[in-house]
Amino acid sequence: MEQVLDETFELQRITIHGHDRGYVKAGEGPALLLLHGLGCDHTTWLPVIHDLARHFTVIAPDLLGHGVSAKPRADYSVGGYANGMRDLLTVLNIDKVTVVGHSFGGGIAMQFAYQFPERTERMILVAPGGLGPEVSPLIRAVTLPGFHQLMGLATLPGVRHVGKAGLRALSRSHVPAVRDLAEVAEIYESFKDPRARAAIRHVVRAVVDLRGQIVTMVDRAYLTQAMPMLVVWGTDDVVIPAKHAENVARIAPGAVVEIVPNSGHFPHKDHPDRFVKIVQDFIRATQPASYHRGRWRQLLRNGPAEPSNRAEAGDPPLTPVAQLPKRGA
Repeated sequence: MEQVLDETFELQRITIHGHDRGYVKAGEGPALLLLHGLGCDHTTWLPVIHDLARHFTVIAPDLLGHGVSAKPRADYSVGGYANGMRDLLTVLNIDKVTVVGHSFGGGIAMQFAYQFPERTERMILVAPGGLGPEVSPLIRAVTLPGFHQLMGLATLPGVRHVGKAGLRALSRSHVPAVRDLAEVAEIYESFKDPRARAAIRHVVRAVVDLRGQIVTMVDRAYLTQAMPMLVVWGTDDVVIPAKHAENVARIAPGAVVEIVPNSGHFPHKDHPDRFVKIVQDFIRATQPASYHRGRWRQLLRNGPAEPSNRAEAGDPPLTPVAQLPKRGA
């Protein structure tokens, strides 16, 4: 079954493990896997898919529990999502990707690269979770008892329409702190489906508690020595603060960091042309990672400290990932 989105893209559906999955596939060339954030769906990438598809094969799925994909009682952990993306790519006959993840999708991207390094050429993380504990109180609130019932009342037709209109009006006020409320309005709309609310609650409880984010890549970031990594953040992000980008230099010194001025939690929507250029420049400037079991073993054995000079016989030397200068302020 296909649903026409516009003249260019079609929302396709496929069944894997008995669950329907929705996705968009467009373009030709090296593969980009675009993973959306919590409560969003593939449409968050529509401002950039057309231009990216000029040079790449773009796959933008609706994650399980989101969009048109199934919303079963299932495994909504980041590891479970990574497995799901591996299976989707396998069915689509795509062996390797540059994985691009926004917000919660950034956490999935990191997990995918960690679980399946042999299938990951690069990581591009957009305002990702997993680099620090702070997160918006609105997300933490999802973990509280009664969220499901309260949101059920808040999404009754009349209440929902007034709430969405208010959020969209605030987003047009040109105040940086509320610029992302139009996106929040779309997430709010999706919560009218009790299955979507239940899925989101399972997702959030797996990665967030009242103290903030509990799933982190900090202890495994040294593995990026073997894989090019780009981090993109908006200066005005109030969902996951841009100061988390400061951690990148400490935990993954080979990574490229791009700070986008006058942008909130969705830099790919606030400045799509710039975002596409950042992605294209990064891919052109880096060689795709080539998985070698001996090299991966060496990294795991050495841990986050400086790599040992006593590499095993036959293991290729570890070389730093190519870097681009930071841009933006």
